[in-house]
Amino acid sequence: MEPLRRASLVQATITEIGRAQSLDVTVGQIAKTAGMSTALAHHYFGGKNQIFLAAMRYILTEYSTQVRYHLARATTPRARAEAIITGSFDETCFAPATVCAWMSLYAAAPNQPETKRLLTLYQARLRSNLTHALRPLSATPQEDADVMAALIDGLYLRAALSDAGSAAAAKDAALNTLSHLLKDAK
Repeated sequence: MEPLRRASLVQATITEIGRAQSLDVTVGQIAKTAGMSTALAHHYFGGKNQIFLAAMRYILTEYSTQVRYHLARATTPRARAEAIITGSFDETCFAPATVCAWMSLYAAAPNQPETKRLLTLYQARLRSNLTHALRPLSATPQEDADVMAALIDGLYLRAALSDAGSAAAAKDAALNTLSHLLKDAK
């Protein structure tokens, strides 16, 4: 029963952050959405920050699943880099509540060490995966990976916050930039 309740609280956290469009939600609101008492929510997670971190770990796991799905089909280093980009712009990453949770992660990271640690882990894994994919293709794989990682995050934010932006357009822009980076490579 505990795993189901925890999962319910995680989903409720994402829903409530999406509804508020910020971290300005209470454990009581989260618990009510999950259909349980505030005391039970505190019992399972301790507080709002711990519930938020669990929600972001869930979102990062979903993101990782998408990237791995696309990587499993990649047969060349370039296809690996393209798979990372494609997975990063999967439509599941653009659900409104998920976007709000990502925005909250970025906003909270400077002041909350555990949140900053989670964001740093995501960024390091993205850079590492890109560096690995680009190593056989580029004379400067780490630098190119840094450019692509920053571009992925920036395009995600722009697409997520824009009425005219889309996941597909952001993905196409990132893939186009990858092609330009690799045009003069090795």
